[in-house]
Amino acid sequence: MSANDLDFERCYRAVATRDARFDGHFVTAVRTTGIYCRPSCPAITPKRANVTFLPTAAAAQQGGFRACRRCLPDAAPGSPLWNTRADLASRAMRLIGDGVIERGGVPALANALGYSQRQLTRVLTGELGAGPLALARAHRAHTARLLIQTTRLPMSDIAFAAGFASIRQFNDTVREVFAVSPTALREESRRRNGDTLPATNGLLTLRLPYREPLDRTWLEWFLAAHAVPGLELYENGIYTRSLRTPHGHTTIRLSIQPGHVRAALSLQDMRDLAPTVARIRHFLDLDADPVGIDEALTAGMAGMPLHVGLSSDAWEEADPAGSTQRAGGGAATKGGAQSRSDFPLPANGSAQPANGIVLPAGIRVPGCLDGPELLLRTMIGQQISVAAANTHTARLVQQLGEPIDGPIPHLFPTAEAIAEHGSEVLTGPGRRIDAIVGAAKALAAGDLVLHSGRTASELRRDLLALDGVGPWTADYVTMRLLADPDVLLPSDLVVRRGASLLGVDLTATARWAPWRSYLTMHLWKHALANPEPRAAAKNDSPATTPTPTRRKIP
Repeated sequence: MSANDLDFERCYRAVATRDARFDGHFVTAVRTTGIYCRPSCPAITPKRANVTFLPTAAAAQQGGFRACRRCLPDAAPGSPLWNTRADLASRAMRLIGDGVIERGGVPALANALGYSQRQLTRVLTGELGAGPLALARAHRAHTARLLIQTTRLPMSDIAFAAGFASIRQFNDTVREVFAVSPTALREESRRRNGDTLPATNGLLTLRLPYREPLDRTWLEWFLAAHAVPGLELYENGIYTRSLRTPHGHTTIRLSIQPGHVRAALSLQDMRDLAPTVARIRHFLDLDADPVGIDEALTAGMAGMPLHVGLSSDAWEEADPAGSTQRAGGGAATKGGAQSRSDFPLPANGSAQPANGIVLPAGIRVPGCLDGPELLLRTMIGQQISVAAANTHTARLVQQLGEPIDGPIPHLFPTAEAIAEHGSEVLTGPGRRIDAIVGAAKALAAGDLVLHSGRTASELRRDLLALDGVGPWTADYVTMRLLADPDVLLPSDLVVRRGASLLGVDLTATARWAPWRSYLTMHLWKHALANPEPRAAAKNDSPATTPTPTRRKIP
């Protein structure tokens, strides 16, 4: 959302009601205090004449405002717009979050996006109110604040871990953004929360917030069903794995809690904190707007015109009378669509449309932690069961993965290792093995680049150019790599069965745009919850797709 898209009245109504659903969508800058806050800040609502609304914290900082230390606007879930939009600004924000500027500067960001530095700076300044350096600086300030308040790390270590070039730059930025020194910021947190910080030594435990509701059953089932022995472990509600990071590797332990994901990180290099957190948020789809998505999907099920989340009727609904506090309150939407009061939420938190179909609330679309791994695992799993795919992948990891210390013994093999030795380890049809090795060679040579800053059309084109990659595989990888919210998989047998059970016509799905990836998750889940006694026939779908023969989702 650009600065020009922010409607003052709608934003002010959201601030007046302290509506937490808008946290991350914009920040409120108060001219009389020089402070910027999240919309749900508990402080006294400022007067209309004293506020301005900005799309990013970087824009506020560029305007000379400092962060509120009461509501910590940088700790809010990220804007869902970086996933729902596919424009240059959104793609740049994904790469900035992954630390591209810290590692290679603005030239690296511009090169990854295919634009000149000048054009990139112009677009970002116009759309987000700040250029790439200012956006990266805001990101570093957030990482620094996180380390200052949650670890015992020396300030000099925090400075370099957060990506600052010098301790002086670190001190100046923290003072400018938070109006106190780093030491004072730590002391404030210690007085407020008690002296409970653990010794660090590369170990961190973070709370990663998300917008509720969240369908925990679906995410936990997905993690457990796809855990590859030797690479991943799902046990007692905790997902554990190791992954490559820009400066080494990191072991993560994730557990879903009410309102947040508990993330225990064992970092080989503290500079990898920010990109690791960004990848986890992407992996679990923690920045999604579930209320807006659920309403749009429910309206589609009821055959009603739909509006896109918080960019339409939800914005109009935020009024001082308190209608945003109800699960169903609100005025009529534009175009004659029924308001959210026409779709009450049952006690189980699922959206209940007029036709009686219940969609579980808060479903997420799992992303990925590593692009090349996603593609290669998807290809390994083509036309075989999930259990067989996990077995094949585990053998590959055991033979070619990089051994590491810790609870997870290996990292996923590099593309170079699979390109050189994959044909010796992989088993199955020769054409599939050749296709996997061919994809690994393209990745190793740099002919195929997989990162979250690519456009969906270009990525899909490059994937389809590979031998052994059909439309299903290309769409599936695009959906998960880019967090693309509008990918439907109509050829998938389980999607077809879920659609049949719910009465969804897969040839006429425009009314669910731009949320058809979430519709796909609902169709998968519904089919899995109502399994057929017989196995489905083979298709182009990889084993990462749920199949009706798996255990039923609880």
